[in-house]
Formats: sequence, C-alpha cells, structure tokens
Amino acid sequence: MDTIYLDNSATTKTDEEVIKAMMPYLVENYGNPSSIYKIGRENKKAIEEAREKVAKALNCEPNEIYFTAGGSESDNTAIRGVAYSYKSKGNHIITSKIEHPAVLETCKQLEKEGFEVSYIGVDENGIVNLEELKKAIKPTTTLITIMFANNEIGTIQPIKEIGEIAKQNNIVFHTDSVQAVGSVKIDVRDLNIDSLSLSAHKFYGPKGIGALYVRKGVRFDKFINGGHQERNKRAGTENVAGIVGLGKAIEIAYRDLEEHNKKIKELRDYYVQQVTEKIPYVKVNGDMEKRLPGNSNISFRFIEGEGLLLNLDLKGICASSGSACTSGSLDPSHVLLAIGLPHEIAHGSLRISIGKYNTKEEIDYVVESLVEIVGKLREMSPLWEKFIEEEKK
Repeated sequence: MDTIYLDNSATTKTDEEVIKAMMPYLVENYGNPSSIYKIGRENKKAIEEAREKVAKALNCEPNEIYFTAGGSESDNTAIRGVAYSYKSKGNHIITSKIEHPAVLETCKQLEKEGFEVSYIGVDENGIVNLEELKKAIKPTTTLITIMFANNEIGTIQPIKEIGEIAKQNNIVFHTDSVQAVGSVKIDVRDLNIDSLSLSAHKFYGPKGIGALYVRKGVRFDKFINGGHQERNKRAGTENVAGIVGLGKAIEIAYRDLEEHNKKIKELRDYYVQQVTEKIPYVKVNGDMEKRLPGNSNISFRFIEGEGLLLNLDLKGICASSGSACTSGSLDPSHVLLAIGLPHEIAHGSLRISIGKYNTKEEIDYVVESLVEIVGKLREMSPLWEKFIEEEKK
C-alpha cells in the first residue's frame, strides 16, 4: 500500500484547486502589488479578493483581516501587539495550560519583560475551567488568549462563553484557531472574538501563509517595520501566490464543510471503535463530542509513542505522538499532563488526524498494523511483563 497520511493536524496536502488558483501568480502575474503599473495593480486586486474570502468565512469586514506568514506569526502578533498597546491599562494576561507553543512561549517571553501571566487549568477532557478563568481576572487584565480547538486532543473550547466573559470585563479576547478554521463554522461576531489566528496549510492551502483577524477598534502594535503593507501593520512585499491560495482554500473548506466533516467524523469514529475493541489497555484522550471531526488521540499503555511511530513509519503510515511543533522533545505532551495523565501513559500516546483524502481501507490497514505493532512492543516491555504477572495473581 502507498503512504497513508494520517497527520492532517500537522499539515494537509494542498488541494489541486488551490494549486491551480496559485499558479498564475507564480508564473506570469509576478508584479509587486505596491507598483502602480498593470501587473502590480492586478496582484493588489487578487490580494483584496482573497481578503474578502477570508472575511466572508469568519463573518467580519475585509479591513479586519491581516495576512501573515502563518499561525505562529499571527499568535505572536496578536498577543504581543495587544500586550504592548494596552500596557498603560495593565500588564496581566490569561491563557490556558494546553495552548500551542506559539502562545505559551510568547507568554513566557512577556513574563521576562515584566508582564504577569495566569495559566488556567482544564478538566480531564481538556475543557477550560470557566470559573477558574473568571477568578483569574484582575483590574490589570488586558488580554485573554484561549485556543479554539486543541492541536493534540482535538477538544473544542466554550469559545462563546469565554468571549462573553471577556466582553463583560472589557478585556480583549484572542483565540488561536489554527486547528479549527476549515473544520468548524466560526462567526467572530456571534462568538465575541476580538482577535483570531489561522494558517492555510491546516485546511489544504499552502504553507507559509496565514492571517490574523483583529476586530475594528482593538489596538495592536506592529512587529515588522518597513513599508506600509497590510494597512501599515506588517511591512514586506506580500506573498501574492500564498494569499491567493489561502483565499481559495478557505472558500473550498466552507463550501464543502458539511460533506467533508460527515465523512471524516465517520472514519474517525470507526477508527476509535476498531482500536478500542481490538487492543486492550488503551485510553481515548479528549472529549468525543466537543471535538474536531478528524482528531483521535489514544494512549497505549506499556509502550513508548516513539517506538509506535517508527514502526508505523516502516509500514508507510504517517501519524504523530503530539504536536509537530514539539515532536523534537523527549518530554511527555504538556497537554496530556494537563488533563491528568501520568507520565508513563502520556508517553504512549498516538495522534491520528484524518483528512478529506483518507479512506476506510486505509483505516482498516492502520488498525491491523497497530494490533501487530502494539502486541510486538508490549512483548518487549518489562512493564508489560510485570503487569501480566500481577494480573495472574
């Protein structure tokens, strides 16, 4: 069997329609959008058309959308930009313990610069504790940044309620929606979202291009100085082909959302059912209802996630033991520890993220492979041997 790609939370394959839309801007339409001649003006028009598509998907105004190089830049700009701009009001930020490193590392850096950050907890399914959030608010709180959906366990947060809490307390609310955009309908007006980050390569668009929504009236400092691009918030010649690709990708994602989500969720549920029925001593992590349609995170007791991934790779299967941005770390996932898993179980986690190109035949092959691999790895594990001996007593 060819390579089976089940790591769509890390990145997705670029849609053929998206590539087709981008190609003219990589070949003949090469003008600088800031130029006044025709091929420059045409590129400027293409950027604005893409901006309108993003705004339509989020139910906001086009002038509230800023293009960036991706989710991490959008998160950094949103958090640091608001923190600096509202510093005269206060220096306190609230976030959660399960955020993406782009948020957590930014907050840690701000702490070194004199800002105060509160990291609130989550329950066993990864849902933010709203009472803890309310109690964390201070007169100096200027920003709440809570992700829309978790990149590792797929849990979707009570975003509307968080937005209401922020609004009632006159606090800016930012949400890292990199995993959610393209998989969940998002109306920033209805959900009281002031700022939102997204990245094209999570919904079948190109890598290296993202966007930041900032509600009109919310102040934020710019972080790249130079020209006057992006309404003087992000200097630098625009990535025209990437922007066009992002616009096309988000248009397709919401055009086909219900159809794709139905198929993806059915495959995900089938996978979870098969694994839990055929492999003993496993734990499904995260909330199965308030969850991204394609995400599955399962811990396999008595084995190491790294060994699982290497053996899957030998069978042509691409998966993950957590976020791609933290896969270089030997420490257990901070998300799994935050939901209360002990180190030894967190280490044996496998994230499968199903996308629109996956099939039931692929899932069957993956489950068959997992049964074999888990059995083999457990036979090699002294922890498994000790467990079996104790079970016999």
